[in-house]
Amino acid sequence: MLGLPDATRACLFDLDGVLTDTASVHAAAWKQMFDDFLRARSQRTGQPLRPFDLSADYGPYVDGRPRMEGTAEFLRSRAIELPLGGPDDGPSADTVWGLSTRKNDLVQEKITTNGVDVYPGSVRYLTAVREAGLATAVVSSSANAEQVLEVSGLARYVDHRVDGVVAKQRSLPGKPAPDTFLAAAADLGVGIGEAVVFEDALAGVAAGRAGGFVAVVGVNRLDQAAALREHGATVVVDDLAELLDGAAR
Repeated sequence: MLGLPDATRACLFDLDGVLTDTASVHAAAWKQMFDDFLRARSQRTGQPLRPFDLSADYGPYVDGRPRMEGTAEFLRSRAIELPLGGPDDGPSADTVWGLSTRKNDLVQEKITTNGVDVYPGSVRYLTAVREAGLATAVVSSSANAEQVLEVSGLARYVDHRVDGVVAKQRSLPGKPAPDTFLAAAADLGVGIGEAVVFEDALAGVAAGRAGGFVAVVGVNRLDQAAALREHGATVVVDDLAELLDGAAR
């Protein structure tokens, strides 16, 4: 029992926050990067320091989005205008590219230093999905997805990957646009009526709904069950193992 529609032939999993606890790594990196930037800006301008808030800022502005878009969305929410810059900007540059590069460097450091935690319930679910003969793909905005899959030992459960690197190569818009999920389904040879999206981010759930997939499973890691439903989740669970135990709601 997988808790999926009978027509399901493929499962499309977000990575950070659904299969691995790298969402907490990304959240910590976002906060450290933005707080350093905001502190320096406050000291330079004399404006009051208002740190990055993991409750109020992480979910709406950066979670699930491509790194550049997350940086730009948060800055926009604070009415902060910075030059876009370019890919050659270093992590100390006060540009959207520079801040995004700094955030990625912090994620790399944290993964290398601390490793990657995997949700046990997600491993149980992946095992059951594989035993049922369903195809699997990881669909992530992260440019570090391949590294995380290898470090975590999850690569053996995954048939295909559409991540930030692939999206850039193929010019696919990031979540909440559905294009990366649609590409993964097409690559696996299944239609939207045969694929289920698994997401913890509001932007990712919205992408699943926009793509018209047969079901969108919202994984409630941030105590936002109502918001996941509002953005398009057809089922909400706190852990993927609930789908095996019949506890989904």
